[in-house]
Amino acid sequence: MKLVRTNDAVSAQPFPGVTRETLAYGEQAMLTRNTFAAGASLAAHAHPHEQVTYVIEGELKLILGEETLCLGPGDSVCVPSNVPHAASAEVHTVVLDAFAPPREDFL
Repeated sequence: MKLVRTNDAVSAQPFPGVTRETLAYGEQAMLTRNTFAAGASLAAHAHPHEQVTYVIEGELKLILGEETLCLGPGDSVCVPSNVPHAASAEVHTVVLDAFAPPREDFL
């Protein structure tokens, strides 16, 4: 078991205005928290990991393949592996992302 307290989370800024914190992870799954400043975005990308995104607060615009989704607090979506996706937030937004398997590049 790996306990990660908020103050101990590994933090990174993958894009301007976006902060990613790597939370608990194991051999099969990983949890991250992403905070978007108003107007921040993640460029289109794809990865072999399945991803589940859950919006805690704010509003997330998610471009998933050819579909555009607008997610609010309590909304969640599963991003299949290798599907291109991008995200942006017009207001301060906090989301949880779970990955399976864990993203080694986030450790």
